[in-house]
Amino acid sequence: MSSFAVSLKAALRSPLLPFWLVIALLPFGRSSELGTFLCLVGTVLLFARHPSALREHAGARLLLWLLAAYVVAALVSAVDSMAPAKSWSTVAALLRYAPLGLYACFAIRREEKLRALVVAVAAVVAFWALDAWIQALTGWSLAGRATPERLSGIFGAANLKLGPTLAVLSPFVLWAAHRRWGLKGLATAFLFLLLPVLLSGSRSAWLCYGLVAVGFAWHVARSPARFLAAAVTGVVVLLLAATVAWKLSDRFHERMERTLQITQGTGHAIDWALSGRLDIWRTSVAMFEGHPINGVGVRAYRVAYPGYAPANDHFVVSDEACGVGEGACHAHQWILEVLTETGTFGLACWLGAIAMAIVAWRRVGAAVRRNAFPVTLSLAVMLFPLNTHLAFYSAWWGLLFAWLLGLWCAALHVVPTEGERA
Repeated sequence: MSSFAVSLKAALRSPLLPFWLVIALLPFGRSSELGTFLCLVGTVLLFARHPSALREHAGARLLLWLLAAYVVAALVSAVDSMAPAKSWSTVAALLRYAPLGLYACFAIRREEKLRALVVAVAAVVAFWALDAWIQALTGWSLAGRATPERLSGIFGAANLKLGPTLAVLSPFVLWAAHRRWGLKGLATAFLFLLLPVLLSGSRSAWLCYGLVAVGFAWHVARSPARFLAAAVTGVVVLLLAATVAWKLSDRFHERMERTLQITQGTGHAIDWALSGRLDIWRTSVAMFEGHPINGVGVRAYRVAYPGYAPANDHFVVSDEACGVGEGACHAHQWILEVLTETGTFGLACWLGAIAMAIVAWRRVGAAVRRNAFPVTLSLAVMLFPLNTHLAFYSAWWGLLFAWLLGLWCAALHVVPTEGERA
């Protein structure tokens, strides 16, 4: 039996199964919370048997500090929220991320378990990509027919998250393919994921996947000359793939035509190319200026939006976003989301947590950083600030973020095998 099959089999057995289920069930709405609940049960049982377990795991303590920044920012914003019921319920829901992450830290104590989980997640994401390929060729996937504008894959036409999710989790597939089949496997996996990401129509996913490509190029090359050669090769491949998609896919052609409107340079053209994001960002700045200390309240953005947007704002007068009269649902950029919903205090919490995470990453050895590379890269591209983003305090994207954060804290403190200790 190959090492790939052994890793996959190990991940499908307890104790990794509950944590893996969160990703396996991610396309199916709230069903992914089954994995969260099982992790909660496992964490409760762990502390019932070993009350002092937290003192023995540095990764678990790091996780709690990072989550504290995330939750405290939301907690302080809820005090005078413009939508108090929504803000307080969101704060309460965020608490489930602590046992989820703690479960990862204690279930993934050894390097072989970390690798098994990465392989299992890679298998899930590869399956999503295969389903998307079938939809691209036939028009149908397991979740039904695609929309005329975008490939939706297993997430379904009413839930256009295929592109961002594939892009953010692509390091798992690329890492597993590279480890199992070398550079040929890495190149094949990159091309295999490329078409679904392009045809998903999500430009934030395009940028994320490009960043993943840059990260892997540096990880594999390990010298400026080889990195430059890999980067040039990658650019050529991306241009060829985009040209093919432009010619063969009406979805991609339409999306690119809209994107290229930005070259006209006018404010209207840029806003059209960015799907109205400029209007949202201007209104976000106004919301922050009105509530600079602790924001309008976590998840209160849609309630506050009409009060700060112009009367003829597109998102207020149409039902394109949340509904007529409600405006945009969130800021579509994580720094603006944090500033508008949790204020300067919230952003200070986030920046402090990021600084703490960078210090923790630098302190571990090179071997540990290599093993944690796929999840580190996933988090890095997810948080890359020069992009548009889904809402980090939403139930779905927030769950994926917290899942990656828990896995990252676990990965930084796994016990390496003898050959990897240097």
